[in-house]
Amino acid sequence: MRILGIDPGYAIVGWGIVDFENNRFRTVDFGSIRTKAGTDTVDRLEKIYDGINLIIDKYKPEHLAIEELFFNTNQTTGIVVAEARGIILLAAKQHGLRIGEYTPLQVKQAVVGYGRAEKGQVIQMVTTMLGLPKPPKPDDTADALAIAMCHGHCAFSRIGGYFNK
Repeated sequence: MRILGIDPGYAIVGWGIVDFENNRFRTVDFGSIRTKAGTDTVDRLEKIYDGINLIIDKYKPEHLAIEELFFNTNQTTGIVVAEARGIILLAAKQHGLRIGEYTPLQVKQAVVGYGRAEKGQVIQMVTTMLGLPKPPKPDDTADALAIAMCHGHCAFSRIGGYFNK
C-alpha cells in the first residue's frame, strides 16, 4: 500500500510517501510545502491545497495518514493550522484516499515504541528504519514519514482492515 503521511502546518506542511508491503517500508519521496509569512491566509491555504493535489496526482497514494491537532497555548496558530488540515483532508477525500488520523502519542508509540519519545528519537528511528543516508529536513518532513509509518503499522489492526474516520 502507498501511504502519504502529512504533518499539517500553515507555514510548513511536511509530507512523505512510503510503500508498505510485507511489513516493510520503502521510501518513495518526501518534502515540504512552504508558505511565506505575511501572505494572505487564503493564498497560503490555496498553495497548500494545490501542493497536496500535485503530490497526490504525481505519486498516487491509496492512503493519507495525518496527525491530529492538539492546542497548546497559541490558539490563533491552532486555528490556521486546523484550516490547513481541513483543506488537506478535503483534497484526500476528493481523490478517494482512505484516511487515518493519529495523535502524536500514537505516532511515537508506533515508530519508537515509547509514546513519550523525544523528537530526536523519532527522527533517528525514521532515518534508520527507512534506510535514509541522513535525517530528513525539515523536522516536519521526518514527522510526516513517521505518521505514514504509524499508519502502515496500524491500518490493519482496526476491525475490518482499512478504515476512514
